[in-house]
Amino acid sequence: MLTRLRVRNFKRMAEADFELGKTVVLIGPNNSGKTTALQALALWNIGLKRWIEKRQGRSSPERRPGVTINRNDLISIPVPDVNLLWRDLHVRSISGRAEGKQRTQNIRVGITVDGITNDKIWSCGLEFDYANEESLYCRPLRLTDDDQPQRMPIPAEASGVQVSYLPPMSGLADREFIKQPGEIGWLIGQGQTAQVLRNLCYQIYARPGADADWRRLKEQIKDLFGVTLLSPKYIPERSEIVMAYKEMSGIELDLSSAGRGLQQTLLLLAHLYANPNTVLLLDEPDAHLEVLRQRQTYHLLTEVAGNMGSQIVAASHSEVVLNEAADRDIVIAFVGKPHRIDDRGSQVTKALRDIGFDQYYQAEQTGWALYLEGSTDLAMLREFARTLGHEASRLLEKPFVRYVANQPGKVREHFWGLREAWPDLVGIAIFDRLLRPLPPDLGADGYQWRRCELENYLCVEEVLLAYARHDLPGDLFGWHEAERREQAMRESIAEISQALRTLHRPDPWSPDIKATDEFLDPLFERYFEKLGLPNILRKTDYHILAGLVPKGKIDPEVIEKLYAIVSTAAKARPREN
Repeated sequence: MLTRLRVRNFKRMAEADFELGKTVVLIGPNNSGKTTALQALALWNIGLKRWIEKRQGRSSPERRPGVTINRNDLISIPVPDVNLLWRDLHVRSISGRAEGKQRTQNIRVGITVDGITNDKIWSCGLEFDYANEESLYCRPLRLTDDDQPQRMPIPAEASGVQVSYLPPMSGLADREFIKQPGEIGWLIGQGQTAQVLRNLCYQIYARPGADADWRRLKEQIKDLFGVTLLSPKYIPERSEIVMAYKEMSGIELDLSSAGRGLQQTLLLLAHLYANPNTVLLLDEPDAHLEVLRQRQTYHLLTEVAGNMGSQIVAASHSEVVLNEAADRDIVIAFVGKPHRIDDRGSQVTKALRDIGFDQYYQAEQTGWALYLEGSTDLAMLREFARTLGHEASRLLEKPFVRYVANQPGKVREHFWGLREAWPDLVGIAIFDRLLRPLPPDLGADGYQWRRCELENYLCVEEVLLAYARHDLPGDLFGWHEAERREQAMRESIAEISQALRTLHRPDPWSPDIKATDEFLDPLFERYFEKLGLPNILRKTDYHILAGLVPKGKIDPEVIEKLYAIVSTAAKARPREN
């Protein structure tokens, strides 16, 4: 089992050092380095195999540059130019010397992996030098940096490690021909998983003594997806493998007819059964799976890996997988320097279990939290900020937002729970008018709208008339249709206004009316009824109205709240190291 990874100068990583274990989940935003970490392990394995093949047990003169690895050997790290493996593409450095001459030095990629094999602890470090766009050199990591450096020995225990990189499922080819194990590995490394799924299943089915594995695989797929896998068949006349499954109705379909989620899960399980005692590097194993199956599949994968003597290192974006893993496995967050987030003391762990480790991860990433009633509020604030060209627009594109249904208690519980784990967290909460003071221990900076709710700031006749014509073409038809729609809107406003007066309710433009329930919802029901159309504008779409409010008509209080968001975000201290 691999227990630690240290990386230097590889792709996005200047320096990284983090723990590994039986099951490891790497979590982080796009382009944060998760796949880079998987590829570092893959490169280490490629270099180790090549070194053992060429040099183990033989003398290796220091002047010789190590063993050569060709770009085509990097089956799990496909790159058009080898220098893409170096951080910022820097493969050489130039330094001055006392005599005024310049000296060129190689910048080396260093990858060290620690592990345990048969209760023996070992460490194996390799370094890589750029040769040219088609090749690089690999040799044991130097321990000293003099003219005749000492090098880390290659432990015998490391030579038995089998590492396999498995990218997300890329669909399934309509036909698949028999392949040798080496070709299967090469195709997987190239991301061509569509061409190997039937081969993996056939390897399990045809392997002597593997009946139990094939039976378990069938049972697991049936439990997850309700279908029965039929045994793969090899047709020698055309070197083809065919495979089908049976629906609950009894209909038999070719495997290519299955959904992508079933194909993805079958690929992962089949690879585990076909390659026991392997370190399996999984890139987004939850891809193509809906939320309920993500949890079930994660537990199944870890169970099968344990039974097959394998280790899983997976990169994921799934909140479900993160929260499941944080409670039982190792989670490495790629925010700042990669670091473990599931081992922070009992009180913090308890708080995060209640809140969710995905919330802590977002807190680390942004450093600030935004609390709103619901997603419609966020969408409206975005539209207001966009119209104004306000600096809050950028912040509202991808905030760490929590929807609290106007309940200050939920803000207090969430904010202080996260503060246990991330003391630098700051927050802002914007509520509808609550008619009572906010609690002093809210934690986040608290604000209330002076009008009844945010939708009140959409209640402008000019905006409602603009909606009536906003999606019409500029031709003669559009002009006539605009007149018809505007008339329908004016009549609807008048009718709903009269109804409110009859019921002794505030008028539509009053700050005291509950704009959504008492005015906008009935208004659009009546408007579309007059047009003879179904109502296509409900509360979830009111941000469309926000985008129609002219810049000069946006209430100063909205601007005030946007500046409050900017002020809070400016105090944020996201993790940087």
